Amino acid sequence: MNKRNFKMTILSAGILAVSLFFGACSGSGNKGNTSSDAAVQTLIGAGSSFDYPLFSKMFSAYHQNTGIQVNYQSVGSGAGISQLTHKTVDFGASDAPMNAEQEQAAGGRVLHIPVTAGAVVISYNLPEVKDTLKFTPSILAGIFLGKITKWNDPQIAAANPGITLPATHIVIAHRSDGSGTTNIFTDYLSKISEDWKSKVGAGTAVNWPVGLGGKGNEGVSGLIRQTPGALGYIELAYAIQNNMPYAKLQNKAGHFITPSIESVTAAANIEIPANGKISLTNTESATGYPISGFSWVLIYQEQKYKDNSQAKSEQLLKLLNWMIHDGQKFSADLDYAPLSPAAVKTGETLLKSATFNGAAILK
Repeated sequence: MNKRNFKMTILSAGILAVSLFFGACSGSGNKGNTSSDAAVQTLIGAGSSFDYPLFSKMFSAYHQNTGIQVNYQSVGSGAGISQLTHKTVDFGASDAPMNAEQEQAAGGRVLHIPVTAGAVVISYNLPEVKDTLKFTPSILAGIFLGKITKWNDPQIAAANPGITLPATHIVIAHRSDGSGTTNIFTDYLSKISEDWKSKVGAGTAVNWPVGLGGKGNEGVSGLIRQTPGALGYIELAYAIQNNMPYAKLQNKAGHFITPSIESVTAAANIEIPANGKISLTNTESATGYPISGFSWVLIYQEQKYKDNSQAKSEQLLKLLNWMIHDGQKFSADLDYAPLSPAAVKTGETLLKSATFNGAAILK
């Protein structure tokens, strides 16, 4: 199976179901678990659909290596944070750092472990246009504010000389659920448009001026593919896996940048704060893609809560440590940017701060 077909298989599974169980619960695939680990065969996570293609591959490989299966539900960052807060999952995943209200509701410190970086791309459905379109920040803000409504608008035409654009209406597709992808995208729009910042703002869920809503990156991808003239924002992997066109965006330095592993890596090549929380949008990098973002795995710093066991906490920390180290080898083939050494170091420090009944879990 070639690379593209493999990625299509992963995405198809994500569209048909929100969770996957990899392998059976038998110990036949278990390689080297200690006796204290033997009772822990399943870890449960929920959240970011942005991460889903990468997580699917990571967790399948991890099961093959350890016998531990990971049930991950691609339900969106907002739902992932909610499930973590209600302690119905072992970890959440989000493309947006928890805000003050969410952190207060959590009732304890939540660690944000950087796990990957990726691009939010602007995809569109214009079969008659064969060339890659270019968008400036003002064009993008104008479209999502409902001020630019037709594909042959003079502003779009001026940014794309020589391309014949149809006189059809632009149909906007956006997320309907609480979404870290939305947070990355609206954070970018708030940085490049005062009008957007004052009227709509940034967040995992906003009051969209115009457009149709779809659940998850899967839902928005589906809306774009099914609707002639549609335009929306999705994670890069979903666009590639569905053979969907995506635009070049003008960055802060004035360059039109194609979203790619290299341009996301350039945007993410910055100092990482101790808490792991940082925005990559509207990068200063001359070669960086302007709508890039980190994604985080979220866990409670103090793992002794509810009916959680020390053995499960140990397995969870082993999984996350593997994800930020060995698991990164799967990133590039699935169109995610591997973590920078600085991000890995930050993740290591955060994981070492996790405790069970006050004692460090990772030695």
